Amino acid sequence: MSGVDIIGALLRGSDTIAAAVPVERIKAGSLPDNTVLPALLVRSVSLVERQMLRRGTWVRQSERIAVTVRAGSYREQREILRLVRNVCAGQLGALAGLGSSVSSQSAGTGPDVRGPADSFEQTQDFKVSFNALT
Repeated sequence: MSGVDIIGALLRGSDTIAAAVPVERIKAGSLPDNTVLPALLVRSVSLVERQMLRRGTWVRQSERIAVTVRAGSYREQREILRLVRNVCAGQLGALAGLGSSVSSQSAGTGPDVRGPADSFEQTQDFKVSFNALT
């Protein structure tokens, strides 16, 4: 399990997101060339391992995850970014079937930038905490 898995599962499991961005356009790592817009890209920015839990079986981890919205217009970019924030921020508990001790919090929004092929891009970061097996 990783923060990318958790945020990806939250996004793919949301009917609100699916209405704006088809599930097949929510990708981890990188977007293929000529991806039809809008699309979401989920990537890990950093990972901090914490102390061992239960005699070394579990490690509490906090991962900063970036969700990049790539859209055809500024208005569409802003609306999808709002939806992403609403779905993923302030979550706690058994999230997306990936463990019972998971939390996801908003961790800031990046700048507006021009993406490939004159697309509109902006990133929303999340801090995701979870227990991982060692």
